[in-house]
Amino acid sequence: MRLRKLALLLCLALPAFAPAFAAETPTEHAANVAAQQELDTAPVHGNLPDYTLSPEKLAKAQHISAIRVITHFGGTFWSLVQIVLLLWLGGIAWMRDTAVRAGASLEAKGRHKSSRWVQGYVFLLLFLIVGFLLDLPLSLYQHHLSLQYGLSVQGWGSWFADQAKASALSWLFGGLMLMLLFAIIRKFPRRWWLVFWAISIPIALAGIFITPYVIDPLFNKFEPLQKTNPALVEQLEKVVARGNMDIPPERMFLMKASAKVTTMNAYVTGFGSSKRVVVWDTSLQKGTADEVLFIFGHESGHYVLNHIVTGILFTEAVLLLLFFLGYYFIQWAISRFGGRWRISSQYDWGALAVLILAFSLFNTILEPVGNLFSRSHEHAADVYGQEAIHGIVSNPAQTAAGAFQVLGENSFDEPNEPQWLEFWTENHPAVGRRAAFAAHYDPWAPGADPKYFKK
Repeated sequence: MRLRKLALLLCLALPAFAPAFAAETPTEHAANVAAQQELDTAPVHGNLPDYTLSPEKLAKAQHISAIRVITHFGGTFWSLVQIVLLLWLGGIAWMRDTAVRAGASLEAKGRHKSSRWVQGYVFLLLFLIVGFLLDLPLSLYQHHLSLQYGLSVQGWGSWFADQAKASALSWLFGGLMLMLLFAIIRKFPRRWWLVFWAISIPIALAGIFITPYVIDPLFNKFEPLQKTNPALVEQLEKVVARGNMDIPPERMFLMKASAKVTTMNAYVTGFGSSKRVVVWDTSLQKGTADEVLFIFGHESGHYVLNHIVTGILFTEAVLLLLFFLGYYFIQWAISRFGGRWRISSQYDWGALAVLILAFSLFNTILEPVGNLFSRSHEHAADVYGQEAIHGIVSNPAQTAAGAFQVLGENSFDEPNEPQWLEFWTENHPAVGRRAAFAAHYDPWAPGADPKYFKK
């Protein structure tokens, strides 16, 4: 019966995801088929007709790709193993006992109301510190590799400062969520998974809303694009006008990414009145004016097609499933291994580690599903962006393909990576696939039709 109710809730949410999987137009389908044929007929790990690297860059891309595969799957495996080891060897129980003793010292001083908060924050602090140290060798190697290949210019001092800020935010806000979770577990022992999920929705929306104002400026510098590049804003407003979009100049920002990385990017962030389009300064430095217009068109596609909203709905649906499965996983795991782990019930602080283990397990299984959803968004934004610059640039297909060429070259992306790897790990279509699609997509050719704009 419970599974039926959960299935009903998920089915009711499915219509919200329909825009992410909108049917292909015939012109779009033909370009997708042509791109797939290009990938199938080219050598795996080799160059493509529409995305080619020099021998030196191709060798670097192949090496980095191989390392990314190892670190991705190795990191996923290690994240599971480390929690199991901490549970099995008594590390989690030690963290719990240390936190309880810290709370008891406050109770001895007559501060009963504060003791539980101290327990929660001490437990989470220990958990985050141990997790950070266990992940540190892999994190250090990944940053070293980025420096070695010139993908990053961020010094080690700045890198560690960012790690410290991220950890502090995780502790501060994570502690609040932890206290809320265990308060709900005590109040609703059999329905906490549903109650906490429901309460987490407005909290998540608030977090998305404040991120551009509070979180992002802690890690990067932002400037109004109109202040630094007024001529570019004039060009971008042509894309805005073409799509009848509500993206005023004050919602266009430049991020000083060049202080830390050499790669290119742009993104849409925020929610409601905080929603904005952000373009990295590296994109302006390395892309042509037309290519920047396409990049902006792609990001404005996310804006116009409501991808933030559908993304939130999809994430919440997945979280509902994860909390449901996590609840039953905790009951089973504690009844089976609780004695060995010294975790007696779901009310124990150590149950957090069991819940995280459940999330890690099920997230690993669901990874391709989430990536498929994300890739559908990114492909739709590619189509929108290419159509949005029609009539503004002389050759939209060439411009879009050129943008992917520059993007891939600067990130050392393999032109034709194994397609199983794209399916399982990539939240964007492979750069080679995107370049091939762009080169073949011409919705204004005779007999063709645009997807998002009328002829």
